[in-house]
Amino acid sequence: MALNNRYDFVLLFDVKDGNPNGDPDAGNLPRVDAETGRGLVTDVSLKRKVRNFVGLVKGEQPPFEIYIKEKAVLNNQNKRAYIGIGKPELLEGDDKKRKGGDAVDEARQWMCRNFFDVRAFGAVMSTGINCGQVRGPIQLTFARSVDPIVALEHSITRMAVATEAEAEKQGGDNRTMGRKFTVPYGLYVAHGFVSSFLAKQTGFDEGDLELLWQALAQMFEHDRSAARGEMSTRGLYVFKHDSELGNAPAYSLFDRIQPKLKSGVAVPRSFEDYQVSVIEDGMPSGVTIERKA
Repeated sequence: MALNNRYDFVLLFDVKDGNPNGDPDAGNLPRVDAETGRGLVTDVSLKRKVRNFVGLVKGEQPPFEIYIKEKAVLNNQNKRAYIGIGKPELLEGDDKKRKGGDAVDEARQWMCRNFFDVRAFGAVMSTGINCGQVRGPIQLTFARSVDPIVALEHSITRMAVATEAEAEKQGGDNRTMGRKFTVPYGLYVAHGFVSSFLAKQTGFDEGDLELLWQALAQMFEHDRSAARGEMSTRGLYVFKHDSELGNAPAYSLFDRIQPKLKSGVAVPRSFEDYQVSVIEDGMPSGVTIERKA
């Protein structure tokens, strides 16, 4: 069933003794706003976890394949679209960037039908074999921690070496030293938006939306690693508008979700150190709120 409502949502998640999103330009330190000290997690990182969850749950089968995934060769994915619409002859020749012609729209529609992340988040698919571009109906912001975080650096030891030369150099001690960065605790907030107008263009429907809510609620449960410590979704608050254009500005709805440190807590170390207030009084006409997680 096609979407006929606008949605805005607030995602709360936390990390304990882990690195939620390392910055490769800073030696993989946890991302942080240099002026406020608040932690950051990029929208790309959150979308990656949604993609991984959908691929896991749906077994990478159409219409829930994942376009942007580990070790994917995007032009090979694009090539499948022209084979799928019955026009493989358009792939012939050397100048593939200009191939497609009037069939680009068909190829783009084929990609939307078969790849969940294309119809959800959009994609640039004109990198060689041209399947056009898609603007997705789902958008996420960077997540920002409620309070400043502290990035800790730890020395770690591996009781093994990689080569015989390293073993000889250490005289048989066979140790490899390394570094690990963690955030002792951080509660993060991200905002999201769902456009029914763009959803109709990509074919993103009610079933896809329910899968998105499920992914946001459970994605951290299937993304465990030693580097990320303990990460969990702590709240998913969905504002549903009666209309497609919307009945209230998104910022006025987001302000109704207010996570704050409890009185007397100076240094948060768990979710129990916070109180999340949901202000439902005076909700704008035509907007309802539902907690999905």
